[in-house]
Amino acid sequence: MAAAIPSRELLHLFRSSLRGTSARPHLRLHPRTCARAIATHTHSQHAEAISILPTAVDTSSADFKENKRQMDELMAKMTELHTRIAKGGHEKARAKHVARGKMLPRDRVTALIDPGTSFLELSQLAAYEVYPGEDVPAGGIVTGIGTVEGVTCMIVANDSTVKGGTYYPITVKKHLRAQAIAQENRLPCIYLVDSGGANLPHQADVFPDRDHFGRIFFNQARMSSAGIPQISVVMGPCTAGGAYVPSMSDESIIVAEQGHIFLAGPPLVKAATGEVVSAEDLGGGKLHSEISGVTDYLAVDDAHALVLARRSISNLNWIRGQAPPSSAVTKTYKEPIHDPSELSGIVGTNLRRQIPAHEVIARIVDGSVFAEFKPNYGSTLVTGFAQIYGHRVGIVANNGILFSESSLKGAHFIQLCAKRQIPLVFLQNISGFMVGADAEKGGIAKNGAKLVTAVSCAEVPKFTVVFGASAGAGNYGMCGRAYSPRFLWTWPNARTSVMGPEQLSSVMEAVGKSVDPDLKARIERESEATFGSARLWDDGVIPPEHTRRVLGMGLQAAMGGQAKEVETTFGVFRM
Repeated sequence: MAAAIPSRELLHLFRSSLRGTSARPHLRLHPRTCARAIATHTHSQHAEAISILPTAVDTSSADFKENKRQMDELMAKMTELHTRIAKGGHEKARAKHVARGKMLPRDRVTALIDPGTSFLELSQLAAYEVYPGEDVPAGGIVTGIGTVEGVTCMIVANDSTVKGGTYYPITVKKHLRAQAIAQENRLPCIYLVDSGGANLPHQADVFPDRDHFGRIFFNQARMSSAGIPQISVVMGPCTAGGAYVPSMSDESIIVAEQGHIFLAGPPLVKAATGEVVSAEDLGGGKLHSEISGVTDYLAVDDAHALVLARRSISNLNWIRGQAPPSSAVTKTYKEPIHDPSELSGIVGTNLRRQIPAHEVIARIVDGSVFAEFKPNYGSTLVTGFAQIYGHRVGIVANNGILFSESSLKGAHFIQLCAKRQIPLVFLQNISGFMVGADAEKGGIAKNGAKLVTAVSCAEVPKFTVVFGASAGAGNYGMCGRAYSPRFLWTWPNARTSVMGPEQLSSVMEAVGKSVDPDLKARIERESEATFGSARLWDDGVIPPEHTRRVLGMGLQAAMGGQAKEVETTFGVFRM
């Protein structure tokens, strides 16, 4: 009977039967039967055939429809929020900006990047509800990754329609995060400067400390010394310490009668010296391009300045990466067999229910092909090899709580990827490590520490997507923010906290303390994706169905620079 089944289906049935998910359980598949199927395929076809992930998702089921309804409602709110933030400052400020002949910041970015390519904006929710009584959309700065003249670049653009483009504490943090990404991935930086400098009412949290305003220029100097190009385009005010952005760049462009660079503006000059001077005479484009030499090129307007910036990038002699996922090129990869748009119906918003990791992976990786590593051991952690837009990756995904076995498996797999220079993708939905007397006797502390050590020391690009919970030490073992993933994104349904409000209540009741309802509500609010993203705990909240594309652009950024392979040396693993 089995011999009559097409060989490709036979291979699929054999693999499904091993998982216990075969749609034809009455069939007994003998290894010799499978050998006949193997003989009809090339080795590569065989390897791919046995690695294609099946799906058990029923899109017509009530559960799927309810999950999708919940996620769609959440996504509608998130889309409305992102749309509102993308407008920048209030309408009056935007109108005034445009009336001066200036392009809005996101329009500047669109004009700068290559036509037909995508801009991966980072941390768009920065500053959301962070400053009581103040609206600071996107933290007053636009940051992200785009392709300019075929080169993957980090773009940092001030938004002067938001509080004059001044730097709040979160603005500084967002600017520094963009520079950290550029430094780690060796991405040329393009600064579109239009800022009034530090926001003075917040000066104590902006100016003096290690990771405050001055760190921006420190980073520029260090990146330039490491051969990472720094290009500035001054399109508006560039005041006080901010004047060092163009002054410390490899090449600087300024817009005539619009861009101004000075350590002290006309009011401060008058107060300090009594001298009365106009902004143009003090630090205009003509002065800096013809006399001071602070800038290298003088542009007539924003559009001209962006053309000059593109020309500067074209002269870098920099490696041009492979075309990003959005380009219309001949594909060397296969799209997932299973539709990524189904992810919202798979996950929903109820994190008390387990989200099947294999179903998520099947909608992210090329061709839904996943070569699972140690599938029958420590099965609450799923590990294996796949490709995303042709980039080979190792995937580490939660499929339940972390036990000793799953922790050891994860550490083993991460070692393999580090030795082979394979980037790691962590798909995080974790409530923590197993607790209890048996777990402690089994060495959960030292075995969990092995996983944390492996994550900490692996010198390969790491990417994290939180698609569910991120709680307790599980956040550490699954490459949370403190473990320096190249990028970390969250889904709208994600929750990040030491523990959930229910667990908090149980713990407090166990020690004889009453639970403050306000505290419980605060913990719930602080665990939400918008709360964390507003504080840059992640690099953005993304729709589940965009996960594959976003990871593809992140991989392109990490692999497109001129970085050298680094050998991993692990710390001591307690035995």
